[in-house]
Amino acid sequence: MTHEAELVAKFWKALKSDRTVMVGLPDVDSGRSQPMTAQIEGDEGGPIWFFSSSETDLVGAVGGGVAADLHFVGKGHDLFATVSGRMTVNTDPAVVERLWNPFVAAWYEGKDDPKLRLLCFEPGDAQIWLNENSLFAGLKMMLGVDPKVASKDKVAHTRLT
Repeated sequence: MTHEAELVAKFWKALKSDRTVMVGLPDVDSGRSQPMTAQIEGDEGGPIWFFSSSETDLVGAVGGGVAADLHFVGKGHDLFATVSGRMTVNTDPAVVERLWNPFVAAWYEGKDDPKLRLLCFEPGDAQIWLNENSLFAGLKMMLGVDPKVASKDKVAHTRLT
């Protein structure tokens, strides 16, 4: 497996586990980002889903579809990613049914809540960074390891679709 494929696999695994991301619309509202909880089906790839409300500015700005950015930091700060893609509103009740869970239910009056909206983020280009423990990186530098060489395989510029 190439270092790029390994980083992509680590990204999907961390995102599925950690799930909290920052989502922003670069062409709307100065690209300000807000925290959202990601829902992912399968192990890798595919759309990233977010439940939201029709009353939010984000849903209003998405409309029929817009460019969106997703920013992710792993819980241990060992992986960072930024992903560009396209965000749309999805109204398919079958998708709501598939993704529904007790955490989502706590925010809504049920699956038929008229305010409930499901946002679909189709990932595109991504940059993924693997961050070694700073103590470990410092020790390597003290032993004469060039940090530029050591970090060469710790970054991937890739397409996630």
